Amino acid sequence: MATPQEWKALATQLRADSIRCTTAAGSGHPTSSMSAADLMSVLLYEHLNYDFNDPHNNANDRLIFSKGHACPLLYSMYKAAGAITDETLLSLRKFGSPIEGHPVPLPNGLPYVDLATGSLGQGLPAGVGIAVSAHIDGLPLKVWVVLGDSEMAEGSNYEAMEIAGHYGLKNLVAILDMNRLGQRGETMLGWHGEIYAARARAFGWHAIEVNGLDVEDVARAYAVAEKSDRPVFIVAKTMKGAGVSFLADHEGWHGKALSPAEEVKALEELGNPACNILVKTKGPRSKPSPVHDATTYVPPKYELGHKVATREAYGEALSCLGTSNQNVLATDGEVSNSTFADKFKKAFPDRFLETYIAEQQLVSNAVGMQVRGKIPFASTFAAFFARAYDQIRMAAISRANINLVGSHAGVSIGADGPSQMALEDIAAMRAVHDSVVLYPSCATTTAALIEEMSKRRGINYMRTTREKTPVLYGPDEKFTIGGSKTLRSSANDVCAIFAAGITLHEALKAYDILKSEGIAVRVIDLYSVKPVDKATIEKAASECKQIITVEDHWPEGGLADAVLEVFEGRPAPAVTRLAVRHMPGSGEPDQLIDAAGIGSRSIVEAVKALG
Repeated sequence: MATPQEWKALATQLRADSIRCTTAAGSGHPTSSMSAADLMSVLLYEHLNYDFNDPHNNANDRLIFSKGHACPLLYSMYKAAGAITDETLLSLRKFGSPIEGHPVPLPNGLPYVDLATGSLGQGLPAGVGIAVSAHIDGLPLKVWVVLGDSEMAEGSNYEAMEIAGHYGLKNLVAILDMNRLGQRGETMLGWHGEIYAARARAFGWHAIEVNGLDVEDVARAYAVAEKSDRPVFIVAKTMKGAGVSFLADHEGWHGKALSPAEEVKALEELGNPACNILVKTKGPRSKPSPVHDATTYVPPKYELGHKVATREAYGEALSCLGTSNQNVLATDGEVSNSTFADKFKKAFPDRFLETYIAEQQLVSNAVGMQVRGKIPFASTFAAFFARAYDQIRMAAISRANINLVGSHAGVSIGADGPSQMALEDIAAMRAVHDSVVLYPSCATTTAALIEEMSKRRGINYMRTTREKTPVLYGPDEKFTIGGSKTLRSSANDVCAIFAAGITLHEALKAYDILKSEGIAVRVIDLYSVKPVDKATIEKAASECKQIITVEDHWPEGGLADAVLEVFEGRPAPAVTRLAVRHMPGSGEPDQLIDAAGIGSRSIVEAVKALG
């Protein structure tokens, strides 16, 4: 164990390095880093059980800087641990540097960074997901999350506190750097640490108030946290810019680097430390949990023509996937009897996390779970993922591997009305970097695509349907991400109809009507909306000349745009868009589909209008 003098010396070095790298960059947040230096010095020396030579060891403790703008402190810790060089530290914010303006993991960042942070209020929620995954594996690791006091205004933090308290996650420790000053002045609560502590206790946490600039006080708090039987919330009173007189508790320094002359003055006040202290961290608290090899996935089987809702097929397929792969976890937002995630819950209760009505936490659960190699599926009504869109956006920056499944999409859900009808989810999910968007039309397709999602790295989204629809494919049919199925075609097709989900069945009804009248059309199941099957779309455009898209979605950003983007930079075929264009209300599914102009009758009329 190091001495208090050694803790203080390292804290001084961390402050100095935070100043040095931000001045070299000409931007950054040195004062926000300096306030937590004592907190991180004691943590690095005594409590962070982490092997920097094996950062992907699943038994490592985890350190998350939710206040991502304080990353100069995090990078200074990495330097003190011998994980990066001083040269790398001084490359902060430079083009091509692995240490960016906010932390990011590989491939652009560092292997020691598990999650991208910077959009505040997301570190603690993701920490819950990591803690849950470690609990499932029976590992004694700790998840340490550094929070800023400004971000305690974010509701997502209170969702996380609620869930962590409810489940008694004793492996989770939140460290609140209460330095009083935000970006434009004092924070909501200033230095009223007793209020933060009371809030934590109300959620079932063990709260400890400490002087965050007193290393011995900090050490005592960490010792309590190590032995707690519930999550711990450490409220540390600090000072922004601590250690330098002209910075400490002074407004106007947020996000401002010191000039070279100011750097010299500040380092003199700190005693011109040599900045060469190296700390050997303790290794993991236990051996890593075993890696579970997947066995062959055996999907559920469905009879052709039998009516099954794709949301129900999701639950059945997920249970089958859980049987073949022990790394599969599921979390749901208190609608598992509607998304049918409850089928997985009944089969694998120890691998299911009920998140209740807290969608930001729902997505964050998944983001945290995948840090340690798990394969999470998170489900709720498709409309409600909108509440967590920033979490999804940040998950992409984190290079997270998560699977999102949204049920009850579109007007076809019926009488619940527009508040429950996702009509923008396809557009939203398509806009996420490197995402996949799937919209199966039958149970067999759903079951096949669930396995494909589990094997793909990145953000995967599946839209499922509330209504029962006929099974269109036999059990041996193959489906791939980026594929499609041409269900009806001939050499005389006057147009190609692209549809997915509920509208595919409307298109097949329209096909039968048109065929009876001697009109031939092509019907294509565009179950992969991103990426789309470019070859099939181009072939249809070449052979049919006219295209109709039909979608239970607003016209912006959905199926039609996915089809048209294939022709970007080239002459595009004529496309007739059938989509929901007016705000729907309550009614029977058939009534709403017809009223929205996306039913079989509207498709027939659109084909005939082509001439």
